[in-house]
Amino acid sequence: MQQLSRPARRAVLVVHVAVSVGWLGLTVGLLALGVTGFTTGSPGTTAAAYRAMKIFADWLVIPVALIALLSGLVLSLGMPWGPARHRWVVTKFWLTLATTLLSAFALRPEIGRLAAEAAAGRPSDGIGLVVAPSVATAAYLFVTAISVLKPWGRTRRGGRTRPAGGPSAERETPAPTAE
Repeated sequence: MQQLSRPARRAVLVVHVAVSVGWLGLTVGLLALGVTGFTTGSPGTTAAAYRAMKIFADWLVIPVALIALLSGLVLSLGMPWGPARHRWVVTKFWLTLATTLLSAFALRPEIGRLAAEAAAGRPSDGIGLVVAPSVATAAYLFVTAISVLKPWGRTRRGGRTRPAGGPSAERETPAPTAE
């Protein structure tokens, strides 16, 4: 894919950062509601917390996750980092994909089940709604850290695709010999 122009790169980067920060905030909100629903002694408060979680899960979690995943993919394809040249990009992609799939196929159904039980007057133990957002929050904080720090260097593929004339090309140029 052709590299993005500077204005396009900036626009996609703003979308990606805003949505990713929103996803982190959404997960912290889900965690707060999950802890409230789990620890309160009031069935009414539990039901309200799980219903609020269901609204977030139904309307925000999947769209926000998909926009974060797609904007990150566009950035990786349209920037020098590429989708598989640096270990931090590969790690970030797989963690984002995994958390998106877990949100869609594990978290959302569990929230829906517990919200339905609470609405029927039988709120049950929702420790999963504390654990899942806790793990997701930790994963998003980790992804944020590697996005800022860019650790671990290049992948094997990235090592082979160094641009000619770059800083690494200067180090690889053999020293002139006296003949």
